[in-house]
Amino acid sequence: MNDSSTPDTPTAPALADKARAFRSLHDDARRHGAPLALPNAWDTASARIIEEAGAPAIATTSAGAAWSLGLPDGDRLGRDRALDLVARIAAAVTAPVTADIETGYGHGPKDVAETVRAVVAAGAAGVNIEDATHGGPAPLRPAREQADRLAAARRAADAAGVPLFLNARIDTYLSAAGEDAEARLKETLERASVYVEAGADGIFVPGVVDPATVRALAAGIPVPLNVMAGPGAPSVAELGALGAARVSVGSGIAQAVHALVRGAAREILTAGTYGTLAGGLDYGELNTLLGRG
Repeated sequence: MNDSSTPDTPTAPALADKARAFRSLHDDARRHGAPLALPNAWDTASARIIEEAGAPAIATTSAGAAWSLGLPDGDRLGRDRALDLVARIAAAVTAPVTADIETGYGHGPKDVAETVRAVVAAGAAGVNIEDATHGGPAPLRPAREQADRLAAARRAADAAGVPLFLNARIDTYLSAAGEDAEARLKETLERASVYVEAGADGIFVPGVVDPATVRALAAGIPVPLNVMAGPGAPSVAELGALGAARVSVGSGIAQAVHALVRGAAREILTAGTYGTLAGGLDYGELNTLLGRG
């Protein structure tokens, strides 16, 4: 899957079916209090491994994708390279794919709309769009400006005939916006309200997993709440009991994989032993998994 050929993408009706199926996963999660768990992929190999493990949908991580191409995270990947990767992942799996498209790859709403049209063409059933700015005058875009970007994304997807799940990411906790915990929660809920009004189907608030805050966010946001978890966070089931409908891990798996690479390299180069390689996937199993389709 790493050749230069163009991946096949689903037809609009087939993609619309996938988008509806992806939406229903969120509805089921809220109805049953069992969050949609999304281990994040960054290339076709990780996507197929995650799907084979039983994931009902595949979420991408922009950080993992950027790192795999030798770039830092933070809107450095660019639309063309990001969407080429999304297309390859979407063609490699049968599950719906939701794409992390960072801030939307462009300065204004028209640029975001163009990106979303490309996302649909690439075969994704959902997107994350964040309100952070990377190197801008403030850590977060003004809420109304971000709402215009989300509304443009909504219109572009609707015009394409695909009920794309639009997950609006709010970076108030990652950016430490707000003077204190109460102010930060207030701003997050205010932003969520504006974004939902603009057409967001879900709200993603990374950087917070403490039970009281997750419960308050879930109670104050009328659409599915997505949180980002990792070591030390409550379990998926515990986050569901607090009201979270979707739990992802961002770049966490990619970071763990890269830590394994560094550990193995250091062991081989220093001790001259190979213990770090124990437990790896069987060569034939991995080759077969990536050779199907």
